[in-house]
Formats: sequence, structure tokens, C-alpha cells
Amino acid sequence: MPDEPAWRPPEGSWASSAARRRNMQAIRSRDTKPEMIIRRLVHAQGLRYRIAARPLPGLRRTADLVFRPTKVAVFVDGCYWHGCPEHYVSPRTNPGYWSEKVARNIARDRDTDQKLMEAGWLVLRFWEHEDSGHCAEEIADAVRERQERPRNAGL
Repeated sequence: MPDEPAWRPPEGSWASSAARRRNMQAIRSRDTKPEMIIRRLVHAQGLRYRIAARPLPGLRRTADLVFRPTKVAVFVDGCYWHGCPEHYVSPRTNPGYWSEKVARNIARDRDTDQKLMEAGWLVLRFWEHEDSGHCAEEIADAVRERQERPRNAGL
């Protein structure tokens, strides 16, 4: 309609267009396809876990799979949002904003890893493009290895 005003982003928005805003809002932060496949494979091995849970009560960050008794936290990182060295490509629209956001995500990931490791957790990180079967095997092996250790060993 010719009388319709041009689209303007809401105050403080990063969106370059209404279509881009809808697209970015539709991206899942959890229950992604790679996560779901890995969860199904790990579950099929008889292992139980929490999903999208905080490993540490005081840390406002969630892991994709959390095995509390064995202190294993699993993250399945998206190539774009977490800066995969193989697949991350800086966007053409507003590259400064997005590159800085991804850099902050990477720094937060490293900080999360450090805090969890200091608290005795094993952190496993996988890229969304990695083979889900291999990831599930690595997770199952790590959890089982930690189940077999004596309770106070290495703590």
C-alpha cells in the first residue's frame, strides 16, 4: 500500500529489515536438530540427563545436556553463533554488530568452560556439523568413565 509508512526497527533493534527480524527471531536457541539427534542417541544407550539445565546454581548459563551425578556438561554449539573456525562467515549486513556478538559468545563459552572445570565438571563441546553418532559415543564414554571412578577420586 502506498500510504503505509516505511518499516523502522524497534528502539535498540539490530534488524535491518522486517523480514530479517522475523528470520532471526525464528532461530532456535535449544532443541535444535543436532541436539535432538545426540540426545536420542545418548538416551538409547541408557543414559539419563537434564536438558537446558544450569550445571552450577550460581551460574546463569545452561548446558544442552547435564549429567549431574558425574558432573558432565555437554554443549552443542551452532557454527554461526559460536564462531566455528570452519563455517563461520561474517554477515554482509551490519557485520560489526554480529561479529562483536559472536566474539562475546565465544568469550562467554570460554568463561563458562573455565568456571565449570574449576568446579570439577568435565565440559564437552561439539559443533553442530559434527557426526552425531561420534558425539553421542564420546558423551557416553565420558559419563561411564566418571561413573566408574570412586566418588572422591580427583575432587
